[in-house]
Amino acid sequence: MPASEGLSIGALARRTGLAVSAIRYYEAQGLIAPWRNPGGQRRFQRADIRRLSFVMIAQQFGLSLPQIREVLAGLPQGRTPTPEDWARIGAGLRTHLDQRIETLVRLRDNLDGCIGCGCLSLPNCALYNPGDRANERGAGPRYLMGDRPEA
Repeated sequence: MPASEGLSIGALARRTGLAVSAIRYYEAQGLIAPWRNPGGQRRFQRADIRRLSFVMIAQQFGLSLPQIREVLAGLPQGRTPTPEDWARIGAGLRTHLDQRIETLVRLRDNLDGCIGCGCLSLPNCALYNPGDRANERGAGPRYLMGDRPEA
């Protein structure tokens, strides 16, 4: 791409609302790949506006940067992604989002009851989780994560 084309890092920051330092960080993480003009300045494709917007949205959905990097690796580097490219990515994220929604609904519905081993009170714990049975299923708030107490 000719040096006269592309966005400066400042222009990209203004368009995305990100700090220049955040853009540099995302570059270091391999989420965007600018080139350098003859003066050594970073230049970005206009498509990087969409890529960085996707990064911000994906983080709100709970994706980690390695997961986001993996998703973005499926986009073309030499051209602006098409609506079909983004639709494919959206379809691939649907399962992740459905699982996240299910977890959030379970959290909302059980927030006043089960956090750690299955309850918030020691008397209830003796009834619903005797001998810390939830621990046998692994670490974390097992019942809140979807495990069910044994009958």
